[in-house]
Amino acid sequence: MSERDRNLGVDRNVVVDRNVVVSGPHEVALRHEVPEPLTDGTFRVETLFSGVSAGTELSYVKGTNPYLSATWDGTLGLFVEGAPETPYPVTRLGYMEVGRVTRSRTPAVAEGAVVAMTYGHRTGYRGDPLLDRVVPVPAELDPLLGIYVAHMGPICANGLLHAAADLYGSGVRDLGDGVRGRRVAVTGAGVVALLTALFARRAGAASVVVLDPTPQRRAVAEALGLETLDPTADDPAVVLKTRWRHAVDDRGADVVFQCRGQSSALHLALRLLRPQGTVVDLAFYQGGADLVRLGEEFHHNGLSLRCAQIGRVPRGLAPTWDRDRLSAETIALLRDYGDLIRAHLVSAVLPFDEAPALLMELAAGRRHEVQAVLAV
Repeated sequence: MSERDRNLGVDRNVVVDRNVVVSGPHEVALRHEVPEPLTDGTFRVETLFSGVSAGTELSYVKGTNPYLSATWDGTLGLFVEGAPETPYPVTRLGYMEVGRVTRSRTPAVAEGAVVAMTYGHRTGYRGDPLLDRVVPVPAELDPLLGIYVAHMGPICANGLLHAAADLYGSGVRDLGDGVRGRRVAVTGAGVVALLTALFARRAGAASVVVLDPTPQRRAVAEALGLETLDPTADDPAVVLKTRWRHAVDDRGADVVFQCRGQSSALHLALRLLRPQGTVVDLAFYQGGADLVRLGEEFHHNGLSLRCAQIGRVPRGLAPTWDRDRLSAETIALLRDYGDLIRAHLVSAVLPFDEAPALLMELAAGRRHEVQAVLAV
């Protein structure tokens, strides 16, 4: 037994899982846990890769997540004043896991299968196909890319689905119905924005332009074959509205996917739209939105704002567009662009034990990654 394991109280003769836990603001550690025993109907999955979400996860590390300061009333759909009694520790952090099934006591999940799931940053997990989403990762796909299959890819696909529903309501038949042949802008160049932009390009958008103030992120977008604009240079609304003409007094983007969790980005998204256009918002805001000026372009151009939150698909589409179908669309995207995504979007692959240090550095702004991945 190593001195490190002895200090942690780890018995090397007992199998343990490591779990990333946030015990308080800026307090991240690895917790060692004895795996739950398998029962009939369950299976054991051992993690290969776990992707880090720089939005949701870091909000718990920073202490800015709204769930930490208010209580969510699911019945009313309201945040109620007053924090939960025990907001910390957060013991299930992360939703981009890929693992190999090592034992199974259910015919629904085969031993040896590589699967995408959402069980948090941990080295192993007891799954139950009646409770957990289990998405097989095709053998021809790089297992690392499977981090996008269960949740992150469907988030982005759901954005396109909302754009389609904006035009066709419950009559949507194809993920590209809202972007095909149309001019599309994407604000932000993080993972959500770049995958959404690739979805739009793959679906046949006439133009896709990504706007982000960070040169390094614009470089990633360009490496993926996407056009970019710097929103801090010439006014991008003037640039795109000069370029994208529909009629004399009808200029701008048909749809904007807003993927940056800052109110200034939402304000920019509204300014980019043609009259009666729509912003589909996929961002996670952790503060107010005082920079959004609803008395200006929003009012005078008759604009629309739709929130594409992964907890629901557009009204009327749930029977035909469930999460598994969005995962299937993600797999199709990865088949087409997987090599580019692996080469340019995944910016760091680190050993699992470095997770606490990584999250602390990201939260403090001492490190910047587009997509960090933990490897077991």
